Amino acid sequence: MRIVTRPDFDGVVCAVLIYEAETITQPTYWVEPSDVQKGLVKIKKDDILANLPFHEHCALWFDHHFSNKPDIAFQGLYELAPSAAGLVFRYYRDRLKRNYDELVRQADKIDAADLSKEEVLHPENYPYILLSMTISGAEALDEPYWNHLVKLLGQHPFEEVMEDDQVRNRCRNQIQKNNDFKSLLQQHTKMEGALAITDFRPLAHVPQGNRFLSYCLFPESVVNLKIRYDNQDRSKIIASVGHSIFNRNCNINVGLLLKDFEGGGHEKAGACSFHMSKASEYLPKIIQALKENRKN
Repeated sequence: MRIVTRPDFDGVVCAVLIYEAETITQPTYWVEPSDVQKGLVKIKKDDILANLPFHEHCALWFDHHFSNKPDIAFQGLYELAPSAAGLVFRYYRDRLKRNYDELVRQADKIDAADLSKEEVLHPENYPYILLSMTISGAEALDEPYWNHLVKLLGQHPFEEVMEDDQVRNRCRNQIQKNNDFKSLLQQHTKMEGALAITDFRPLAHVPQGNRFLSYCLFPESVVNLKIRYDNQDRSKIIASVGHSIFNRNCNINVGLLLKDFEGGGHEKAGACSFHMSKASEYLPKIIQALKENRKN
């Protein structure tokens, strides 16, 4: 039996819970949602999918994204919810020996972007938020770190997790990355009406930093579009969209919009990835829809 999930904080917490509840015999398989959607991931009949689109071959499936709403019967749990980890927690609660209430509460809070401006501007003062920022699918070489976190969070109190040498180094580096990211956001973002467009394609390497920061730097925006090349394959473009978590006047269902462009997500946040040859077709349509800001 194998866990298949995505490399973000929600996915890590899903893996922590499933490892305790099930007999997992193989390493976690970390994948991106778009790869599942495009049939690039081989799913086995005893796999447990979490925080990813449904695949007919899996044994169990847990997800909470609007765009992944199932239309066939399945084993597991799907619901529009703050996090997939919360659904896994509910499903397995009677089989868990440790107390994961706070870890799941934080996964809900972070994945739903239920944050204050203080938490966004100063994540270094909020350990769960800072830790979540150290997890990114942008670097495949980080896989040992994701596995390390799953083990730590499943076996140690959170205070001890934050004292781990790898975690401390990652968090210290993340604080510097966030500072650098702020400058790059300001340089590469333009406003079109109430839409903030961040285009990192001119950069040789996509910067990683505080994904909520743009909502503070551009308070007049109701939605942000970030465009970048995939660090692993620069023939692929990734476009991510998020409602401002402070200026709540965006009417677009992001998951529904991006489903037409090889992506998906939640009502208020999502992403799509596509070959660069489609950029001239896809990006103007996405931008126009976001600028019009009409319910879809």
